[in-house]
Amino acid sequence: MPTAWTNTSCMYDAKWKSNFRRKLLNWFDGHQRELPWRQHKTPYRIWISEIMLQQTQVATVIDYFNRFTQRFPNVATLAQADQAEVLKLWEGLGYYRRARQMHAAAQVIVENHNGKFPTDFESVLALPGIGRYTAGAILSIALDQKLPILEGNTIRLFARLMTMQSDPRTTDNQKALWEFSQSLLPRKRCGDFNQALMELGSQICNPKRPKCLVCPINNLCPTAVKGLQEQIPVASKKVKYEDLLEAAIVVNQEDRILVRQCGPGERWESLWDFPRYTLDQNTLTQNTSNQNVDAKSHAQQLSLRLKEETGLAAELSGPLFQMKHAVTRYRITLQCWKGDEVTGRLKKTKTPTRWLTLSEIEQMPMSVTGRKIAHKLKSL
Repeated sequence: MPTAWTNTSCMYDAKWKSNFRRKLLNWFDGHQRELPWRQHKTPYRIWISEIMLQQTQVATVIDYFNRFTQRFPNVATLAQADQAEVLKLWEGLGYYRRARQMHAAAQVIVENHNGKFPTDFESVLALPGIGRYTAGAILSIALDQKLPILEGNTIRLFARLMTMQSDPRTTDNQKALWEFSQSLLPRKRCGDFNQALMELGSQICNPKRPKCLVCPINNLCPTAVKGLQEQIPVASKKVKYEDLLEAAIVVNQEDRILVRQCGPGERWESLWDFPRYTLDQNTLTQNTSNQNVDAKSHAQQLSLRLKEETGLAAELSGPLFQMKHAVTRYRITLQCWKGDEVTGRLKKTKTPTRWLTLSEIEQMPMSVTGRKIAHKLKSL
């Protein structure tokens, strides 16, 4: 077990824990935000909110949650839905694997649990896309079961309470944090307590410049007392990002545009996109004359890729515009090219490929960048 926990665990006696619970819950009662999933708390609604909140800010999730639960008010309606509709309602939240797993989990619940969200920890944990934290959050918040939680905000909060002076995401430290979370749980109001922990972490115990002066438990936090807020938690190793240059081709045929559905294992699996290819980013330059050379070289590359994968030849022009975005460990420069004077016959591809109008594309679930391109096409 980590040294920080072993050397300081004696301070977390029954009196300290009692004071901590009382102060935290009193603060939560007076300061909790009004959030839609905190109304009519059911395992289904808490589940939807928790999946949406993974790696996504609360302010972003609210409207998505309201639209999603209005369309799919229960497990049965979600399970019966076409995946394309689920992804369309998810569009813009990112990390689309969450939506696909949630849809699959709803179908498992209908098949194995008679359409009722399970209420025991092991059954919830067995559902697609649900880990230890999510299972504990669902059952504690919705049903007040005595289960601990550990996510980004509570990791930071607990690391400071434990004066953990090493990376909290190591295996040993994660074990200690889970044990600490378990040891703090009250006999009653476990759901409120867990929500209060996350609320305190997100609203007060910020990564930088935490609001210790207004924190309800500041006199119980050794990190605050010692002034170590900027050093704890210890930062994990920074992600090394890789630069990529990609091109999306808008292939036109009369009033229709070629789009394809991303296949299994692709970045935006099950979503629709324009033909998109990776280019050699080493050729990206700021020199005007060299840019012309790059454009010609890229046009040749893209023509070959398009012909090889679709059977179509087109006169490429561009890039019309470009945008920058990041996905996992990649920083991507995405160029948009136009393909006209199409010849050849569309061959059978590994994934569905269709000619659609802009109006029809509007109804298909797409990635954020794909949707941005579609919107720009309306104004060009």
